[in-house]
Order: sequence, then structure tokens, then C-alpha cells
Amino acid sequence: MLRYAILALGMLAFAGQAEAISRYNSTAMSCASVQARIANEGAAIMRYRSQRNPSLTLYDRYVANEFLCPAGHRAVRSYIPTADQASCPVLHCKPDMRDRSRRRPWIFD
Repeated sequence: MLRYAILALGMLAFAGQAEAISRYNSTAMSCASVQARIANEGAAIMRYRSQRNPSLTLYDRYVANEFLCPAGHRAVRSYIPTADQASCPVLHCKPDMRDRSRRRPWIFD
């Protein structure tokens, strides 16, 4: 048992640090700076107030390209509010319904 504990500690010692994702308020930034931040960091979480219900804060993870999406997801165009634009184009990951493994098994083509 001690051998397994030593092995586990050794593996933890070599594990790299997990990189934290940055969080920003998109309405405090210009559209160009939001896009630049996402491009530089690869991915970022952007927060903003809901237009329908201002008491709600909405957020999502936005990515620089499709390669940063998890398996079975693809990057799709989305629009978020910024300080200078009501709809700034960005990319976010969405489940890829074209992927046959993600479909419901009881639905046949």
C-alpha cells in the first residue's frame, strides 16, 4: 500500500500546473480588446448583464478557434455586448450534432 502512495505522490510531483481560465466583464471592454484577449489567451470567460433581465449575469467560455473546443464540440459564431458594440462577434463551443456518437441511440437515419 505504501508503494502505491509513493507512486501516486511521484506522479503528482511531475504533473504540470493546471492553467486557470481568465474571466472578464465584456461590457467594460471594447469589441477589439475582447477579441484580442480571447486570441491571446486561447479561451476566456466573458460575463455580461442579460438584456431581457438586467438582474441576471450571463457568462460563457469563448475560444480563439475550434481546436480549443472539447471532443464532440465545434466552434460557432456568437455575439456578446461590449462597451462599444451591442453585438461583438466571438466563437463559443457547442455540441456538434453532426457527430453520430452524440445522437440519441433510438433515432435512426
